[in-house]
Amino acid sequence: MLEEGQLKEAIATLKETGVRITPQRHAILEFLIDSMAHPTADDIYKALEGKFPNMSVATVYNNLRVFREVGLVKELTYGDASSRFDFVTTDHYHVICDGCGKIVDFHYPGLDEVEQLASHVTGFKVNNHRMEIYGTCTECSTKETH
Repeated sequence: MLEEGQLKEAIATLKETGVRITPQRHAILEFLIDSMAHPTADDIYKALEGKFPNMSVATVYNNLRVFREVGLVKELTYGDASSRFDFVTTDHYHVICDGCGKIVDFHYPGLDEVEQLASHVTGFKVNNHRMEIYGTCTECSTKETH
């Protein structure tokens, strides 16, 4: 199972960097890996509060910050109030619904060389890139036609 391997690797990465694996951290990581919806910190908190009644939203944010610093999680900001979090896997891009804000991953290997090309053309030392495609998801499209 892919998710289980990713979780083991993520935990190994945290251990290597000296981060203690608390039950909350384990649960937050697992939720992020299983979630394809790019949850907000609030989504994560709401999903796990039943399991960890003493956990606060601040705990979730602090752990997400730790994961981000270690390179396990990307924070996606799209100008609205709340960041969404994405477990870092392979390079992928996001299609975002203008209606409900849903974010869906897709991979396009043809873009893998874009950083090298940008570097070659401009002389920049390229760190990363991000591409977003905006549209209307099937659920919102269905609502519009009714």
